[in-house]
Amino acid sequence: MKDLFRRAPKRFTAARIENRTIPDNMWVKCPSCGDLIYTRQFSDNLKVCKCGYHMRLAAREWLGLLDDGAFVEFDAALAPVDALGFVSPRHVYEQKLSESQEQTGLNDALITGGGAIDGMPLCLAITEFEFIGGSMGGAFGERLARVIERAADARVPLVTINASGGARQEEGTLALLQMAKVNMALTRLAAVGQPHIAVLVDPCYGGVLASYTSVADIIIAEPGARIGFAGRRVIEQTIRQKLPAHFQTAEFLLSHGMIDMVTPRSELRSVLATLLRLYRDTPGRATDLQSALTLVRAQR
Repeated sequence: MKDLFRRAPKRFTAARIENRTIPDNMWVKCPSCGDLIYTRQFSDNLKVCKCGYHMRLAAREWLGLLDDGAFVEFDAALAPVDALGFVSPRHVYEQKLSESQEQTGLNDALITGGGAIDGMPLCLAITEFEFIGGSMGGAFGERLARVIERAADARVPLVTINASGGARQEEGTLALLQMAKVNMALTRLAAVGQPHIAVLVDPCYGGVLASYTSVADIIIAEPGARIGFAGRRVIEQTIRQKLPAHFQTAEFLLSHGMIDMVTPRSELRSVLATLLRLYRDTPGRATDLQSALTLVRAQR
């Protein structure tokens, strides 16, 4: 009778666990501390690890800084062209553009538009690093110049969020000319008393740093962001000296007076809201979101 109530043990085989595989995207490994983080928890924490490492956000993820439903995109159809017919041993520029557009769903490495934070209107420009390293070419510069001019016409502040490797080498001098063009457009914004607030995220290098971001009225960086004109290795090879371990980090630049503040991602929206309030009473400024968006839509 005892055998009647005994259950024969089941053999542990691969067939029994083949349907219990863990999805590839369930965990994220922090590049800094190496810890595994549950993906949902990681997203809820704005892609910041418990060790403080800030993972890169996609351009459209930054739109979460704005009030819900407040964003109106500008010039989405404006796309770069291969004016120089650039070909290198490693890639063909026209093909690289197509691949980047398919990968990111964007026409170029910059998103521009109008929006609001806590009901205060602004114009916004965000780089997409996954699109050829967030590099600045002709279409990028034209989009940026246009959004600056719209901000000046609407008399609202401009916020730029920047992660870039610099000017786009495949467009040569045409890319370098954008540095001067966007800086000239910024003089119009300054003339109507509106600020340019630049947020530097990892990494921010080359012509983007050397032009419009470094002349912003207020420069904010994320903790640990790498910021500079040339890369660390290039500088060390040029001067034949070893650089400090924290060289070109946000904290290093803050200690040397190159930026105004280092702000964790979780505090960025509230910091931007505070800065926008400080500029809110500028004479002639659009005082509400609807009137500001009406002005910028008229310029589209």
